[in-house]
Amino acid sequence: MTTAPPPIITLDDVRDAAARLKGVAHRTPVLRSRTLDALVGSEVLLKCENFQRVGAFKFRGAYNAASRLTTEQLARGIAAYSSGNHAQAVALAARELGTTAVIVMPDDAPRSKREATEAYGAEIVTYDRYGADRVAIAEALAAERGLAVIPPYEHPHVMAGQGTAALELLEEVGELGALLAPVGGGGLIAGSATVAKGLYEGIRIVGVEPEAGDDTRRSLEAGRRVEIPVPHTIADGQALHTPGELTFSVNRRLVDTIALVSDDEIRAAMRFAFERLKIVIEPSGATPLAALLSGRAGPLPRRVGVIVSGGNIDAERFARLCGDGA
Repeated sequence: MTTAPPPIITLDDVRDAAARLKGVAHRTPVLRSRTLDALVGSEVLLKCENFQRVGAFKFRGAYNAASRLTTEQLARGIAAYSSGNHAQAVALAARELGTTAVIVMPDDAPRSKREATEAYGAEIVTYDRYGADRVAIAEALAAERGLAVIPPYEHPHVMAGQGTAALELLEEVGELGALLAPVGGGGLIAGSATVAKGLYEGIRIVGVEPEAGDDTRRSLEAGRRVEIPVPHTIADGQALHTPGELTFSVNRRLVDTIALVSDDEIRAAMRFAFERLKIVIEPSGATPLAALLSGRAGPLPRRVGVIVSGGNIDAERFARLCGDGA
């Protein structure tokens, strides 16, 4: 007989991360909108990680992982790679823990995210996301300088930290029929699904991707990780070519379905959030709301939770996307 391998992360791992993050990460608000409920025909509960430190859920996983490094590792510093939110999260976690960070960022990363990362004290090394391998660049820097690498999603402590957002939501609102979350590399939904299925076995987990970047949808359908060309989408935080290996091993067991949304639907969701909810969310953070408003999330249960993953977008880009759509 063969035994199944132990799970990469468990509900207890997420609870442990929550204890470590207490007093360090914000416990973000849960918002309601009667207008939204009426439009989609369900009670929608929005977990607003745009109010998290660094403006996104990424601080949860970055700090949970960084805080577990040894004294010797912290003395040498941290390396990471990210299009923006994980970059800021690692930079801030490093500052909080008294160490330094080197971040590999694409040269077309949003200006506001790069400037915020620099403001937290990180050194930035840029690359061409359409022609270079960010992982190889970061690992070479880490080897050269003796740095500890904290990846944006391919790490159990990162996934467990991200899952604390869903844990807080469910602790506050109780049982939900479905939980929607954006899918990029898969860390947020892996942690969220671990929590949600651990607490409420029957909950439906819906991941949301931009149409141009449906690598996780294709991978789940194929039963293996599928690679696609790096997508061109306004949802820069989800512009990946393949799911993470560790995250996919979790998500193929726990994620029930993937909904796809267009860039125009993402823009409409950003406008709705601004005009009706009075909050600013970035394109990747708007994808689950876009799935609800467009009907792409499919039939909905009576109560639905949504992880609004972040709000890091500068005023100029926000106005451009929500105005003329250019």
